[in-house]
Amino acid sequence: SGRPPVTFDPCYDIPDDVMNAAGYDAGKKEVADMPMGTYTFLGCAYDKRDHVPGVRRGYGLNILSGNVTLEEEHSKNAHVASPITINGRAGLREVGPSGNNECTYALQTEFGIVLFNRLYYTDTVEPAPKSEWCSGMDQFVTSLEPYIPE
Repeated sequence: SGRPPVTFDPCYDIPDDVMNAAGYDAGKKEVADMPMGTYTFLGCAYDKRDHVPGVRRGYGLNILSGNVTLEEEHSKNAHVASPITINGRAGLREVGPSGNNECTYALQTEFGIVLFNRLYYTDTVEPAPKSEWCSGMDQFVTSLEPYIPE
C-alpha cells in the first residue's frame, strides 16, 4: 500500500495488568483488527462496567493502531478535534467524533497513529453531559502512552 507497517498491537503490547489496574477486564478483551484497503488498523476492545445507577453503566473502549497520519485524522474530524500533547507526543482530542457520549484521543507514532476511543454508556436515554465524555481520559492515555513505540 505504500504505507508503513503497523508495529504496535494494543491487544499484545499493552500489558494486561495495566489494563486491569485501569478497571478494564483484560481477560475479556477482544481483538478488533480492521484491514481497510490501503490502511491497516490493529485493535483491541475492552469494557469497563463500573455502574453508577442513574448515571453510567460503564464504558466501552477501543484502542486502534493504524497507518494513517495524524494530519489525515485531523482532516477527517477537524470539526471536533483539538490539538493536545501527551508525555511530549503530539495528538488530538476529539469530542463526539461519531456522536453523543464518545471521546477519542489520537497519538502520533512513526507508523501513523494510535486511537483511544471511549464510549460512555449512560444509564438513561439522554446523553451524558458533554463535559463528561472525556472525563479521566487525559490521565488514562498518559498512563498508556509509554507502551507505544515512537
